[in-house]
Amino acid sequence: MRILLHSQICRYSPTLTVRFTTQLRIYSTQKSYEPLRILFCGSDEFSSASLRALHNERQKDPALIASIDVVCRPGKPVGRGLRTIRKVPILGVAKELSLPLYEIDTFTKWEPPKPQGFSINLIVAVSFGLLVPPRILEGAQYGGLNVHPSMLPDFHGPAPLHHTLLSGCERTGVTVQTLHPKHFDKGTILAQTAYPGFLHNCSTVPELLDVTASECAELLMQCIKSGLFLAPNSNTENGCTGQRPVTARPAPKIKTEDRHVVWDTWTSQEIVSRHRIIGPLWNNIRTVSDGKIQHSRIIWSAGFVSTLLRSESIPIGQPIVIGLGLPSQATYVRTCDNTLLQIKYIKIEGGVEDEPVRAAIRAGIADLNKTFDGDKVILFRKPF
Repeated sequence: MRILLHSQICRYSPTLTVRFTTQLRIYSTQKSYEPLRILFCGSDEFSSASLRALHNERQKDPALIASIDVVCRPGKPVGRGLRTIRKVPILGVAKELSLPLYEIDTFTKWEPPKPQGFSINLIVAVSFGLLVPPRILEGAQYGGLNVHPSMLPDFHGPAPLHHTLLSGCERTGVTVQTLHPKHFDKGTILAQTAYPGFLHNCSTVPELLDVTASECAELLMQCIKSGLFLAPNSNTENGCTGQRPVTARPAPKIKTEDRHVVWDTWTSQEIVSRHRIIGPLWNNIRTVSDGKIQHSRIIWSAGFVSTLLRSESIPIGQPIVIGLGLPSQATYVRTCDNTLLQIKYIKIEGGVEDEPVRAAIRAGIADLNKTFDGDKVILFRKPF
């Protein structure tokens, strides 16, 4: 990752001063500081990479990082009947590294720990999901840091990875900023990937998460070693100089409705990419149960397979089975750009994943006696 440097920087060491000339888009400080007693707030695999980087540095240089205490949110009930508690991944990492761990769902009335009797002096929040309140931030001598997997202010919000891919961006970057006491992603930018970012070569969120998690962890450590948190407001343009991203697109949380296929406007490419990035996609459909018509959800559980087949006569968004009784029998759906996507498996709400014909017959949404262009076909009830 190429980062832009504007001046030499140094960090505190009890025995010597080390000069860094790595290219960073940051500002410099010549101040020394106490060994860091870090309160790390995290949750997922993305934040785990930064926690491991901090722990590794503490092992190598305890004069730089004296202690790390970890805060995460409690596990949430999931599954049928909400009987299973899903723990956040950072919990397992903290236990693996033998770090003090606190599970909280609110900072109200909660007091930070005091390692070896000393107060926490730096807070690091990575993909935590809760605002660290002013009371906690003001109690930390050096305030707080946050890493974000985009080039802020672009793709600000809780789902930058998803929206980077949904927008078709081939380049991305990472940012280290201070923690704002009232708003997410509104802190002072301390360091950032140089514009226009790096080529990520990713097509799925897990792939992009792996790339940006390691980049963020590396940039976080360079900021900490350089002491950039000591005077974050002393530089203009939010702590950075040089060319900045020209866009500030929001990256809101992915909602269920974002997976609801709009057949009349979504192209075949958009449908395939959305399933890959945020799937599985779904539609509503009228099913028959005990002679009663009801609305159910049809889930395109296995996604769609792009084909070279095209049609202008098949109704848009209505699954059709072509080639009955032949080895080439398959289920297709026509998109608004007249491309036929093949459907391998579906799931009707309350049922199990199955081949489209069997699932449709069980749900009472398949018409078995249709003729189309002179051939016998099976036509599904049209999803909406």
